[in-house]
Amino acid sequence: MTTTPPVPLRDRLGLPASAGRHRRLIGAHLIDSLGTGLILAFTLVYFARTTPLSLTAIGAAVSAARLLALPTALAVGPLIDRYGARPVAAAANALSGLAYAGFLLADRVWLIGLVCLLAQIGQAGYWTASTGLVVLASPPAERTRWFALVQTLRNTGLGLGGALGALLVGGGAGGLRLLVALNAASYLAAAVLLTVWRPGAPAVPAAPDRAVRGGYRTVLTDRRYLLMVASNLAFVLSSMALSVLIALHVTEALRLDASVAGALLVLNGLQVVATQSPVSRLLEGVRPTRAVAAGSVLNALAFAGFALLPGAPGWVVGTGLVAAMLVYNLAETVATPGREELSVALADPALRGRYLAVNQLSWSIGQAVAPGLLTVLFVHGPAWPWLFLLALSLAAVPALLRLERPAAALPDIPSENGTLQRV
Repeated sequence: MTTTPPVPLRDRLGLPASAGRHRRLIGAHLIDSLGTGLILAFTLVYFARTTPLSLTAIGAAVSAARLLALPTALAVGPLIDRYGARPVAAAANALSGLAYAGFLLADRVWLIGLVCLLAQIGQAGYWTASTGLVVLASPPAERTRWFALVQTLRNTGLGLGGALGALLVGGGAGGLRLLVALNAASYLAAAVLLTVWRPGAPAVPAAPDRAVRGGYRTVLTDRRYLLMVASNLAFVLSSMALSVLIALHVTEALRLDASVAGALLVLNGLQVVATQSPVSRLLEGVRPTRAVAAGSVLNALAFAGFALLPGAPGWVVGTGLVAAMLVYNLAETVATPGREELSVALADPALRGRYLAVNQLSWSIGQAVAPGLLTVLFVHGPAWPWLFLLALSLAAVPALLRLERPAAALPDIPSENGTLQRV
C-alpha cells in the first residue's frame, strides 16, 4: 500500500520556496507599499485641504506632471539592461522619497506639478525595474508564485497604510502633513534595503551587439508584445480607481465619511493578502491570457456596481460598496500574476529592460491621464468614470484572447532555464 506524501503548507498556500533567501527584497516591497498606502487615496485630498487651489487645478497639475514624466520608463529601460534592476530600483525609490518630502512645501500649482513630476519619475523608474527584481530573486519555475507574493506584500502595505492614512486625514492639515512625511521616509527606507540586498544571482548578461543595435526598434516591431501592452492599459486605468475615484466617490457622491474610503482600502489589502497566493495556485494550470481576461470581466462587474450606488436607496449603499469592492479585489488577484508573467515571458531576455520599459509606458500613460480624465468625468456625473472603466475593461477581453492566435504556430515561449512556458 502506497501513501501519498503530504503536500507542504507552502505549496498549499502557493508560496515560493526561495522566498526565505530574499528577506530584504520582501522587506523593501512591504515598506514601500506601506508608505504608498498612506497617500494613495488622499493625494488630491491632501492638496485640496492644504492649499487654496481648486480640485480642477490640482487634478490638472497632477496630470500635467505625469504627462511630462512619460519618457521616464523609456530612459530607464537601457539603464536596467546595462546596470541591472536592483541599483535602478534603489535610486528610483530614493528619488520618490525626496519628492514626497517636497509635498510639504508645495502650495502653488507649479510646485505641485514639480514635486508630482519628481515623484512620478521615481515611481515609474521603480516599477519599470520591479519585475526585473522578481526575475533576479526567483527560479523560472517559481516566477508566477513570486509575482503573487509581491502582490500580496504590496496589498498588505497598501491596506495598513490606507488605514493609518484614514486616521491621519481626520487630524486635519497637520495629520495630512504627517501622512506625507511618513510616506517619504518609507521610500527612503525601501531604497536602503534594496541597496544592501544581494540576490545571489549572476549578473544579467550584456545584450548581443545585434540586439543592442536594434534597441527599441526590436521591441516596437514585436506586435504581440505591443498588443499585450495595449490591453494592459485597461488594467492600469482600473487600478487608478483606488487612488483617484474611491475617496471622491465615497465622500462626494455618496456623502459618507472619508474613513469609509480608508476602510475599503483595508478591505482591498486584507482580501488580496488572504487570497492572492492561493488563487494564483488554483490558476497555475490556466493560460495567463485567459486569467487576465477573466480579471477584466470581473473589473467590469465591479464598476457597474459602483456606478449604480449613487442612485440606490441608503440601506443598499453600504452593502453595495462592500460587494463591488470584493469583486474589484477578486479581479486583481485573478489577473495580476498573469499580467506580470506575460510581460516577462513575451520579452527577449537580452532586451528585458527595454521590453519592460515599453510595458511600463502603459502605466505611465494611464497614471498621467487618469487624474484629469476621471475627475472631469466625475464632475459631469459620478457614474460616468465608472461606466468608462467598465467599457474599457470589456474592450480588453478580445485583445487578450487575440494574443493566443499566434500561439497556435508558436505555442510556447522558452524561459530562461530552457524549459517551455505556455502563454
